Amino acid sequence: MQSSADDAIRVDLAGLIDMRHHVREVPLFSTTHRRSALVGLHHSKLRGRGVDFDQVRVYQAGDDVRNIDWRVTARTQEPHTKLFHEERERPIYILVEQSRRLFFSSGRVFKSVLAARAASLIGWAALHHNDRVGGLVFGSGEHHEIKPRRSKQSLLQLLQRLARANQRLDSLSTLGTDSFAPALRRVREVLRPGSLAVIICDERTLNEAAEQQLSLLSRHVDLLLLPVFDPLDHALPAAGLLRFAELGARLDLDSHDNALRQAYQRQGEERSNRWQRLADRLRVPIMPLNTQYELIEQLRTHLLQKVLR
Repeated sequence: MQSSADDAIRVDLAGLIDMRHHVREVPLFSTTHRRSALVGLHHSKLRGRGVDFDQVRVYQAGDDVRNIDWRVTARTQEPHTKLFHEERERPIYILVEQSRRLFFSSGRVFKSVLAARAASLIGWAALHHNDRVGGLVFGSGEHHEIKPRRSKQSLLQLLQRLARANQRLDSLSTLGTDSFAPALRRVREVLRPGSLAVIICDERTLNEAAEQQLSLLSRHVDLLLLPVFDPLDHALPAAGLLRFAELGARLDLDSHDNALRQAYQRQGEERSNRWQRLADRLRVPIMPLNTQYELIEQLRTHLLQKVLR
C-alpha cells in the first residue's frame, strides 16, 4: 500500500473506499475459518439476531429430539442431532480524531492520514463481518456523528465525513479547546452495553478528563485503543537550533542541548506509558500506530504479539 506524496498528506473518499481491499490482510474479526487475536473483544457478548446451524454430533441424553438430523441418522444408523449457535452481532463505533494536532509527520504519512486509514480499514472489516458500523469524527471543535447501522451506506457516510474533515486540516487552523473528552462523553450517551468502541486519536490527546471518560465508558462497552504518534513526538534530533512559529509566537530550541533532548524524550515516553497503564488498568487491548511504518504491517505485528502472549 505505497503512497504518493499527496496521499501521505491528505486522504479522499476514494482512497478510504479502497481500504476495503485490505480487509482480508488483517484478521481483525473472527470468521468461520479464522480466529482473530481480538476474538475476546468481538465474541464476548451474544446478540439475539437468531441462530445459525453449527454442526452435527451424536445424539446425547437430554438433547431436543426436534433437532435430530434424520438424514445423517439414516446414513450412519446412529442418532445424530443438529447443534446451533446464536448469531453474534454488536454495534462497532469508530471514534476518530481529525484535528490540527495530527496534521504533522516526520515519517511515511501524516498522523491524520494514518488515523483516517485505520478507521476506514476497521469500518470495512466490521461491515464484512456483518456488524453495524457507525462512528464520530472529532477535532477542531467539530463533531460529525453517524449512528451504527448494518449497511454500506452508513459506512460511506462516515468515511465521507472523515475525508471532509481531513481535507480541511492545515497548519494554520486553530487547535481549539479539548474535544476528546466531550466526544467520549457523547459515545457514552449513544452506545448500548456490549458495544465495541474503537478509539483512534493522537497520542498527545489523552488528558485527565479523557482518561476519566474512557474509564466510565469501559464499564459498559468494550474498547480498542489506537493512539497515533510520530517518531518526532518521542525523540528530538540533535539538529542544532530549531525554530517553531505559530500565530505570531516563536520558540527557539537548541537541540544540541543533551538535557533538553533527554527531557523531551522522557515526556514522550511518559505519554506512551500513560496509554499503556490505562489499557492495563481497564484490561483493554491497545495497538499504537507509528507514522514511520505501513498500517497493515503494524496491525499484523500487534495481532501476532497478542497471539504469542
